[in-house]
Amino acid sequence: MRQQLTWFATATRCALIEHARNRFAMVLVALFLPAWVSLIHLAIPHAPVPFRLAATGELLTPHGNELTQISGALNAVCMITGFMMFAAAFASGRFDRRLAMAGYPRTHLALAKLAALALISIGVVAYATAAIWAWTPPRQPLLVATALFSAAMTYGALGVTFGSLLNKEVEGMFAIMMISVVDIVLQNPLISSGADSPFVPYLPVYGAVQAATAGAFSTSTPLRGLGIQLAWFTAVAAIALVAFHRRTRNALPPTATAELPGPPPQSRSRSG
Repeated sequence: MRQQLTWFATATRCALIEHARNRFAMVLVALFLPAWVSLIHLAIPHAPVPFRLAATGELLTPHGNELTQISGALNAVCMITGFMMFAAAFASGRFDRRLAMAGYPRTHLALAKLAALALISIGVVAYATAAIWAWTPPRQPLLVATALFSAAMTYGALGVTFGSLLNKEVEGMFAIMMISVVDIVLQNPLISSGADSPFVPYLPVYGAVQAATAGAFSTSTPLRGLGIQLAWFTAVAAIALVAFHRRTRNALPPTATAELPGPPPQSRSRSG
C-alpha cells in the first residue's frame, strides 16, 4: 500500500511541476481572468435581460453585464484548464510512454493527471469566483463555484484527450478555444437567440451554465444541471483515459517476443 501511495505521489508531483513550468497559463490565471470579468462588467449594457432559466423554470431578470459575467467566467475557466491540461499531456506524452514501458503503473499516471486537474481547477475556480464577487456578489457563491469547477474538470479532461490524440500543438489549442467559445456563446441569452434551441442542452457545459446562472441570480439549486455536468465529465474522462492508455501502450505487440537466434553451430574440426 505504501508503494502504491509513493507511485501516486511521485506522479502527481511531476504533473504539478509540469504545470508550474507553464508560465503563460499562470499569466492567464493571474491577469486575463480578472481583467476579462472586469471588462465584461464595464462594457456590456446594464439593462435587464429577462429570460426563463430552463433548469428551474424561473423567470429571471438579471442585468446584462452581470449575466455575461457568468458566461465570461465559465469561458475563461474552461479555456484555461483545457489549455493547461492539453499542454501538459502533449508535452509529457513521450515521457509517460517511457515510464509505462519501464514498468511504471499507468493507473497511477492517469490518477495523477486527474489529481493535478482537480487541484488546478480548485485554484482557478476560487480565483474566478473572487473576480465575480468583486463586481456582483452571487446569491449562492458555493453553487457558482461548484458549477465552475464541474465545467473546468470537463474541459480539463477534454484537454487530456486532445493532448493524447493530436500530433500538433496548434490543433489542440484551436480545438479547445473554438469548442469553448461555441459552447458558451450559444447559451447566453444576451448574445444568441439560439439559447433556447433544442440542441443547446446537449452542449458540454450546459449543466454548469444552468447551475452557475441559478447560483448567481436565484435561490434554487438545479441538481439536474449538476447531474448532467457530472455525466459529461464522466464521459469525457473515460475517453481521456482510453486515449491516454493508447498513447502510453507498448509499441511492440504483447506476443511479439521473437526468439533471438542462437549462436551458429560450431563446425566439427576434421582430424587429418
